[in-house]
Amino acid sequence: MPSAFNAHNTNPTSQFPQAWDRASTVKLLVLDVDGVLTNGQVFIGDNGKESIKAFDIQDGLGIKLLEKIGIPTAIITGRSSKMVLTRCEELGIKHVHMGVENKALALQNILQALNLRSSDCAVMGDDWPDFQMMKAAGLKVCPAQGHEAVKEIAHFVTAKSGGCGAVREVCDLILKAQNRYEELLNQARA
Repeated sequence: MPSAFNAHNTNPTSQFPQAWDRASTVKLLVLDVDGVLTNGQVFIGDNGKESIKAFDIQDGLGIKLLEKIGIPTAIITGRSSKMVLTRCEELGIKHVHMGVENKALALQNILQALNLRSSDCAVMGDDWPDFQMMKAAGLKVCPAQGHEAVKEIAHFVTAKSGGCGAVREVCDLILKAQNRYEELLNQARA
């Protein structure tokens, strides 16, 4: 499996030749939740309801860094969860669509609200329900543990798995491709 870039290798074109150019034009990052922002495991409590979700803190910082340069993040997920809503509120994600059966339609609604085209967005999904929203995306991304069929259509496959820093990899790719990574890194170091 190809590995993603690291901080010293700023352009991943050797493994993913389309990813760099596509990331340079991204104006919106759209994420599935289970298997992308989380590891995809669902914990059911004694009450029969989902009881816990774990989110990667570095993914959250990556989302905030994109927001800082004017690139919003949207969530489109087939499940509904108060935990996801709470995490989105913490991160300032304003476009949250949960319990969605038609993810492509939800994406079109977000794009219309933001006056963007599908080619302006990066979409990260890990399994078959994400195909339709990924279809027209300018940058299609799949986390390392994603289903093989999704990896086949992806422009970029992260080295890390969902819920374990995969979203941060995509955020860093976008920041680097848009020449904003070093600026933000230097601000953090100051």
